[in-house]
Amino acid sequence: MIRHIVMWRLAGESADEQRHARERVKAAFESLRGRIPGLQEIEIGCDLSAADYACDVVLVADFESQHALDSYATHPEHLRVREELAALRIARHQVDYLRH
Repeated sequence: MIRHIVMWRLAGESADEQRHARERVKAAFESLRGRIPGLQEIEIGCDLSAADYACDVVLVADFESQHALDSYATHPEHLRVREELAALRIARHQVDYLRH
């Protein structure tokens, strides 16, 4: 199993704009449940710490194989979500690892 973790910093001038951006990201990625072959689990969390160095949103997804993760990268539903949210991202960090 491959665990795919992505963290984003999001745009937003005000606390309300940032809250709305976090909610959009969470809802968009949650909409992928059951739509991507090989995606076994997906969890999206929003930061509660408000630390200035923290990311705003984290995605943790488990894929049955490296092939499934590679296919996810080009899956039309994933590409739709990426395009929908592109303007919200300021920074993106990613880690993929083999989970035993």
